[in-house]
Amino acid sequence: MRYTETLSTSSSQAANKTLRNTYGLLSLTLLFSAFTAGLSMAFNLPHPGLIITLVGFYGLLFLTHKFRNSAVGILCVFALTGFMGLTLGPILSAYLALSNGASLIMSALGITGLSFLGLSAYALVSKKDFSFLNGFLTVGFFALLFAMIAGFFIQMPALQIFISVGFTLFSAAVILLQTSEIVRGGETNYVIATVNLYVSLYNMFLSILSLLGMSSDD
Repeated sequence: MRYTETLSTSSSQAANKTLRNTYGLLSLTLLFSAFTAGLSMAFNLPHPGLIITLVGFYGLLFLTHKFRNSAVGILCVFALTGFMGLTLGPILSAYLALSNGASLIMSALGITGLSFLGLSAYALVSKKDFSFLNGFLTVGFFALLFAMIAGFFIQMPALQIFISVGFTLFSAAVILLQTSEIVRGGETNYVIATVNLYVSLYNMFLSILSLLGMSSDD
């Protein structure tokens, strides 16, 4: 009995450490991403385009996974999030050109932040096992991928709404699952956990911003 209690305490301490490290690194990467987005806007940099964005993202993501157990992995996380910030800058500049662009961006930030806090708090307090979401995420990934490909050839507002709503729900599910994995001891690598949460927040913010933009008069 004493051994079981000791093991449980050790697991709980390890989970708490992973959680602290994840949230700490996530906070720093969000600030760094905001900084690079600001630089991109200040220098009026053009968007790199879909191909460069995908190559840069998946290349840096691969390096992050490869070096996840070393200090190089942390540098890769900052490189990845900094790069994503650079791709975000031109998008924000385009929204700021609208008469209500600043309001749309602040609303999207607020909704994203509150959603993250709510989802994380629920996973932390309930300690529920959200592994059942793996199936939803697998199906959702391919559905969104197909919709995005179709979106390049079919310019339909309804399809764009579907993609934005889909990414919002997909991101919410990832946040629940990832936080639950940390709390329950299934995820012990804070580098990977940070990247998963960052990408979810990035996609959620852009999706909500897109939905707000489509509902705007502009």
